[in-house]
Amino acid sequence: MNKLKQTIKIITPDTSISTQDRGLNYGDGFFTTASVVNSVVEHWDLHKARLEECAQRLFFPELDLPAIESRVNHAISDTQTGIVKIVITRGAGGRGYGLPDTPSIQVLISVMPAVSHYKSWQQQGVNLEISDVKLAHQPLLAGLKTLNRLEQVLIKKQMSSLECDDVVVLDYDNNVIECSAANLFAIKDGQVMSPNLDRCGITGVYLSALYDKLAIEFKAIQLDELLAMDAVFMCNSLMGVVPVARIADTQFDIECSKALLTAQFAKESV
Repeated sequence: MNKLKQTIKIITPDTSISTQDRGLNYGDGFFTTASVVNSVVEHWDLHKARLEECAQRLFFPELDLPAIESRVNHAISDTQTGIVKIVITRGAGGRGYGLPDTPSIQVLISVMPAVSHYKSWQQQGVNLEISDVKLAHQPLLAGLKTLNRLEQVLIKKQMSSLECDDVVVLDYDNNVIECSAANLFAIKDGQVMSPNLDRCGITGVYLSALYDKLAIEFKAIQLDELLAMDAVFMCNSLMGVVPVARIADTQFDIECSKALLTAQFAKESV
């Protein structure tokens, strides 16, 4: 595809977005959220790969990634530690849902403070409940971080009435998929595994980074299988790896979990 017009905006309080923008009207777009450490975006190559995959699968024109990278670096130049979010929409145009012939891509970049409680989660672990909200299947969108996140909004709303740090989210076949905003992986008898995300869910950048370091088997995992694991972890680009201390009534020894994960890294590095 040829690169078409692309407008890159660093979000400020006076930033304006068209009321006709397709991202606003239809969720026609995608995003990635990355951790900034020492004014550098962690796993930037994987975040770029995510943006490219989303653009290709959603029939966007080719992104001008060097220009986006330049503006991201400018936006975070004064940020030692924080978060950068890159939102890409198809801009305004088209008739109804129909795609515009010449889309005007909008790239919105915002910088936010780091989340302070993730460090304590990494040390103390987290408690999870089971979400009553389940994910529908849509293979055409599976794995992508699109702007259509209403399922997650409903998950967070239901989660607010529970005594927990996060929730395990299932699909309508009762397969374990993910947490509200993080991926899950687990260890059983020395094997690292993570839920299949070929019909729903988001393939996280941090999970992709772990896949380069660990032999992760992606498979269908039912809830009773998850509860029988030797160790369970949640992860995303902002929190890193967080051990799970409890899922519903099932307890996990987080010190044992940390040791098992350390052993897996050591095994794979040999």
